[in-house]
Amino acid sequence: MSEERILYHLPLSAGSRAVRLALAEKGWDCALVAEPVWERRESFLVLNPAGEVPVLADGATAVCGAGPILEYLDDVQPDSPLIAGGPAQRAECRRLCDWFARAFHGEVVHPLLDEKVLKRFFRRGQPDSETIRLAKTALTAHLDYIAWLVERRRWLAGDVLSRADLVAAAELSVADYLGDVAWSANEAVRDWYAKLKSRPAFRALLEDYVPGVSPPRHYADLDF
Repeated sequence: MSEERILYHLPLSAGSRAVRLALAEKGWDCALVAEPVWERRESFLVLNPAGEVPVLADGATAVCGAGPILEYLDDVQPDSPLIAGGPAQRAECRRLCDWFARAFHGEVVHPLLDEKVLKRFFRRGQPDSETIRLAKTALTAHLDYIAWLVERRRWLAGDVLSRADLVAAAELSVADYLGDVAWSANEAVRDWYAKLKSRPAFRALLEDYVPGVSPPRHYADLDF
């Protein structure tokens, strides 16, 4: 592995957060560069023509997107995989990763982030209360699904921590930063999230701060 390793990210990018968790779980040292994707910097577009984060630059190799990066990390360091078991269990892990990165993100995280942060940042008007209400309704359904999983399994995809837990926790951490998770009504989910939140890999995420957008007081509290 190259000594020069950079992750281009944004603090409230859930995909970036999932990669940061995976890097920390694997013990990879990696410099973090907050990339202003809206500026469409030419040097960044050379790495990823889509102009999106996360992008992992591992020496001369650039890997774009959270899913491909997570696969890359396991391919390069297979002795501590974040996906394990036989074909069926690995397929379930990948299914859950896709579910949280696509459905949870699209129905919950993206609209909340857009209405509460991006609209103000890009001066696109006031937050739409109906969009926020629908996102919170969707969040309730997703929390119920997480509860269903963790009441039947030790971790989301089975008996061991996997990418599925990291991807789900990364998405949920953004919603939590925005103050939209009703933990008191979701004890099973809170217990699962607390296990992740207390891991050393999670510490850097709990220290994130976006100027002008303060997280709730419980955000960095391990005993919440």
